[in-house]
Amino acid sequence: MIQLKVIFINLGWTLVGGGVFKAASTRRNMADVIPAHTKWLKEAVKAFLPDENHVVLENGQKIAYQYLVVAAGIKLNWDAIEGLSATLGSNGVTSNYRYDLAPYTWELVKNLNGGKAVFSQPPMPIKCAGAPQKAMYLSCDHWLKNDKLKDIHVSFYNAGAVLFGIANYVPALESYIQKYQVNTHFTHNLVKVDGPNKRAYFATTNKDGEKSIVETEFDMLHVCPPQTAPDFIRNSPLVDAAGWVDVDKETLQHVTFKNIWSLGDVSNTPNAKTMAAARKQAPVVAQNIADAIDGKTIHALYDGYGSCPLTVERGKIVLAEFGYGGKLLPTFPKWLNDGTKPTYLAWVLKEDLLPPFYWHGMLKGYEWFVKPTMRK
Repeated sequence: MIQLKVIFINLGWTLVGGGVFKAASTRRNMADVIPAHTKWLKEAVKAFLPDENHVVLENGQKIAYQYLVVAAGIKLNWDAIEGLSATLGSNGVTSNYRYDLAPYTWELVKNLNGGKAVFSQPPMPIKCAGAPQKAMYLSCDHWLKNDKLKDIHVSFYNAGAVLFGIANYVPALESYIQKYQVNTHFTHNLVKVDGPNKRAYFATTNKDGEKSIVETEFDMLHVCPPQTAPDFIRNSPLVDAAGWVDVDKETLQHVTFKNIWSLGDVSNTPNAKTMAAARKQAPVVAQNIADAIDGKTIHALYDGYGSCPLTVERGKIVLAEFGYGGKLLPTFPKWLNDGTKPTYLAWVLKEDLLPPFYWHGMLKGYEWFVKPTMRK
């Protein structure tokens, strides 16, 4: 139940910001991608009444259900950073996390000949945890190949303590940090942007626990906004203490309301919030609902799989694939594609294969390669 009339594929916006895709190629009319035999209700959900098995739409209409799947996505909280909303799309401030701003990223990258380029990453969770870095790597790759990088001071401010959460992929990423001469600043969280004066402010805490605000100038600032569950989810009876839909991390069934399932970014499963995760979760939910309808015990399990194609340069990607506990879950054998190293095959997968698979397979309800693991 959704009110949007267009749908976007934001896995491609990094490539829009890197000058590879055109923004128009990442959108479709909603009516063109809804699976057959599906009724589209053009009203957003306002509230959940799980004890009554109803959802309430924004027009006040109640919709009854026997089984409910909650896949509401994630909210980009731009206003959590002081001054950001007022300057986005101007003064050199941009973000690949918005359809209308990704082309502006590319304009900034093309036109920057010198100065300071700053890239930020907020605290987790965020959708596609590698996206803030991907924007930086693609920008640096363009500047390097056009003999501009020597005149550009690049900084990466990360609210987290490490470059990437799965250690196996860090060496490859570190090699590009060194190649592009990026200055890294960990445990620095963007809290304020002064666009007209081109200043960014980061909250940080030193090893002694002392808090401070660090100010830096910029000529270009790429921002990844903090993210939360949507308001109508956080204010519902479906969530845990942190505001995410409370489900069993393996079956994806709600821990309290057994005829409700959740998948995608809005659930509290401890996996990376990526499209690849939702793709793996969908067959699990479908199988478990089918079994519930037939009165069977549910057996389908999700292993926490997520994928983050880390675009480190135009033509090469580090294809990070992992599950719960940081376990590596590569799709390809190591001899074909070593996911801990940058490869051209991973680039082809992201640029050429994933978009049509998304538009014509995933959104239409087709899945040819993924089958859920079944509990014995």
